[in-house]
Amino acid sequence: MVLTFFVLMLMNIIKTGHVSALGSCPKCGNVEVPYPFSTDDTCGDSRYKIYCNNSNNGNGILEFKSAEGFYYKILSIDPSAQRLIISPPDLVQDGDTCQTSDFSLEGLRLDEHLPFNVSTRNTVILLNCSDNLLRSPLNCTSNSLCRVFQDKMLEGKNNACKGGLCCHYLKDSHMTSYVIRVRVGGCTAYTSVVDIRPEDPVEKWSYGIELQWLPPN
Repeated sequence: MVLTFFVLMLMNIIKTGHVSALGSCPKCGNVEVPYPFSTDDTCGDSRYKIYCNNSNNGNGILEFKSAEGFYYKILSIDPSAQRLIISPPDLVQDGDTCQTSDFSLEGLRLDEHLPFNVSTRNTVILLNCSDNLLRSPLNCTSNSLCRVFQDKMLEGKNNACKGGLCCHYLKDSHMTSYVIRVRVGGCTAYTSVVDIRPEDPVEKWSYGIELQWLPPN
């Protein structure tokens, strides 16, 4: 009987290309891990892998790993909407340097073979941009939302990210849904605001990168 079960499981793996989904995972500290997410090989669906970091005095933090191996803190998960929000990378401002902490990996890149993509509700703010961006379709004008961010959120702080050219854009269906890119010759830092509304003051912006996922087969 047991042998038959494992033979059937092996046949399913060969047919579908992934391990069959198991039950929901236990909490990560006090944080719920909703199905189909998987924090280890004994629970959830392996295609929806996230990570439980218990290094903060046992207070669990869920993290999402990019295709390049960078870990982003998960701020919220909405299973009914099939969306999660991860924290933007830290701004690293040291002297004349303005970068995000994932700059060495050229920003956020998702694995295109997994069921996640960057949603269209993200307004991406790019900082420390080169003049090459002036030839792009992005909004790099004086009324760009990035100017509001620079003036209000970076006020009184190291001004490495406050000066210079900045741009913003709304992620839409015409753009790649797997990448938010930073690089030398483009922009070296970014942040993101979810579901921004023109009437919202900058103090009420909801910072994060919203990802959506396809449901399990």
